[in-house]
Amino acid sequence: MPELPEVETVARDLRMRAGRAALHQRVGESMPGVLRFPGRRGGSPQSSPAAAVGEVERRGKYILCRLDGGEDLVVHLGMTGHLRVVNGDAEVVKHTHLRAGLDDGRELRFDDARRFGRVMLGCPNGAGGAARAPGSRGGASLRGLHARSASSGLMRRTTRTVKAALLDQSGIAGLGNIYVDEACHLAGIRPTRRANRLTRRERSALHAAIRSVLTKAIANRGTTIDDYRDLRDARGSHQEELQVYGRGGEPCLRCGAVLRRRVVAGRTTVYCTSCQR
Repeated sequence: MPELPEVETVARDLRMRAGRAALHQRVGESMPGVLRFPGRRGGSPQSSPAAAVGEVERRGKYILCRLDGGEDLVVHLGMTGHLRVVNGDAEVVKHTHLRAGLDDGRELRFDDARRFGRVMLGCPNGAGGAARAPGSRGGASLRGLHARSASSGLMRRTTRTVKAALLDQSGIAGLGNIYVDEACHLAGIRPTRRANRLTRRERSALHAAIRSVLTKAIANRGTTIDDYRDLRDARGSHQEELQVYGRGGEPCLRCGAVLRRRVVAGRTTVYCTSCQR
């Protein structure tokens, strides 16, 4: 599933069009549940007047676009969703749920084969509220992590493993399996440790590692393991710099010890028993 760096990359690409792109919504062959119109004020869900894209934000794993017509367009990529800008006459791939015309003749399209993604269009309290609602579980973002207390407080308050605490989106939104393993390795902390037993120094190291890992992954335009692509349908490159994720049984790139693989918090987890304490 795309994590914070991948969603941030797509949001930044879309932000570059803000103020210049006008959307005219056209619904594709959407399956029930993918395309939603929460709190929509009148009009047919099949089409809308053109509306310019204004502010573009990322909240956790949600992309929130403010439209000048007063509505919000909110996208959650799910596990296999793709938000892309393509030529208007480009072949429509299977499982395309939304086509929105842009002012330069191209189209913004959303496709999702597994249908875990969501596209919501409607009034701010309905569509945009999804990125803020309790059900969206949007905790502290990368910006919020400037305050060390965000991650430190999270660790001190729970007896769960470090891995489980960091995967909880109500704590730090946007972290997933890839970047939790990478951050723990950089910080020298085993993801199997009980979070409330970390020392102040370890909490500080983990905070710094999370910021470092996420910032570098954003600079590399995300990690493409399977499905992730950016707005231009290009792969990210951060997979070439992963230190532990997906490398169980291989030597640690830092010390040479064999990386251990086990299930923690229901997820396959890789760490070094020598470098990480």
